[in-house]
Amino acid sequence: MTRTVADVDVAALQQKAKDHLWMHFSRQSTMESGVPIITRGEGHHIWDAQGKQYIDGLSGLFVVNAGHGRARLAEVARKQAEELAFFPIWSYAHPSAIELADRLADYAPGELNRVFFSTGGGEAVETAFKLAKYYWKLKGRPTKHKVISRAVAYHGTPQGALAITGIPGMKEMFEPVTPGGFRVPNTNFYRAEEMGGPSDDLEAFGLWAANRIEEMIEFEGPETVAAVFLEPVQNSGGCFPPPPGYFKRVREICDKHDVLLVSDEVICAFGRLGSMFACEQYGYEPDMITCAKAMTSGYSPIGATIVSEEIYEPFKHGDTSFYHGYTFAGHPVSAAVALENLDIFEEEGLNERVRENSPLFRAELEQLLDLPIVGDVRGDGYFFGIELVKDKATKETFNEEESERLLRGFLSKALFDAGLYCRADDRGDPVIQLAPPLTIGPSEFAEIGQILRGVLSEAGNRL
Repeated sequence: MTRTVADVDVAALQQKAKDHLWMHFSRQSTMESGVPIITRGEGHHIWDAQGKQYIDGLSGLFVVNAGHGRARLAEVARKQAEELAFFPIWSYAHPSAIELADRLADYAPGELNRVFFSTGGGEAVETAFKLAKYYWKLKGRPTKHKVISRAVAYHGTPQGALAITGIPGMKEMFEPVTPGGFRVPNTNFYRAEEMGGPSDDLEAFGLWAANRIEEMIEFEGPETVAAVFLEPVQNSGGCFPPPPGYFKRVREICDKHDVLLVSDEVICAFGRLGSMFACEQYGYEPDMITCAKAMTSGYSPIGATIVSEEIYEPFKHGDTSFYHGYTFAGHPVSAAVALENLDIFEEEGLNERVRENSPLFRAELEQLLDLPIVGDVRGDGYFFGIELVKDKATKETFNEEESERLLRGFLSKALFDAGLYCRADDRGDPVIQLAPPLTIGPSEFAEIGQILRGVLSEAGNRL
């Protein structure tokens, strides 16, 4: 039976949520006043239990790239479940996992031909971390176990991936975490001067930031460093794109010191920046790619770690096994949905759409720079961050109390009430992040811009 919004007993759901639902990355105290309950999605819109419509300005969570309500994806899931609902890929295989591995290897650059499935992004990163350490052991270099990532970068919450995540506030309550994680500066050019890098030349800043990676490798000892984990555009902190020449220099550094380069594309892959894999867009070939989220546009969970032939080589012969895996990895339904979702990308030219429209999206958001509270607009593709400041001339940011009052006390609710679901975040400096479905265009950009202008103007007045 299909349930409509009118069928939903909102009060009963709120009580059940309050009594039993433990939300992720959320303050459970918000349950006392009720939590937004989303009941339906269509295209780039979502509806709550009261029937109010919102723009999904974050694609769920950087996930629903092909948009909500794709009946053909639901139908593919149904057909696959009827034929083969589940079977593991532990010493066995099934057609949808095989076909999806082949498809991903075809999209991936160079010699990245081997696909290890998981059920999400954090697991994909965890896989890459464990594989990097094991690979060097198999190569007779067991001391190479450390990993380098960037300040404020988010790479997941499993115990291993947490060692790579560069946000101290997300780790301190779980310490001691897996050892061996080290941090280098990110590519926030807006804050280049504060980081000690050149602030008048973007390319020079990129080379400076890349060279900090080499500095860390040499300080720790190349014989101890296994891998560098980098997002093409760093999400946490507010959409830091790579400066020109950055990844070219990073690749040179990794090759020089025999360190693996992992491109964490859990957010950036599958059209978010206008290509299937962003590393190709930025002109570098990593040793591994981690991906998840938009592979199925969220219609079923899946993740993958795509590995080069060189890393796979020690596992091709004899009795060597990678003793790592997940029950639901490469799930038949998820893999079938992913294949159909990628067909949609190709048929509708979603990557091309993003590349064509991204400058228009940027231009719309950059109009907000006339507001005193907006310090910077940055990003790429359909992935942008708006950094908020207390003083535009000095780039002074908000203290912890002010950020709490601004983001959680006003902006998050005000944006949602105005009809826009997006992210107001302070992992780093306060930002608003936007990552809408890839199906939207100029008219939706204007609508998003109008909502942001109204709410940010009010925020500025309150300050």
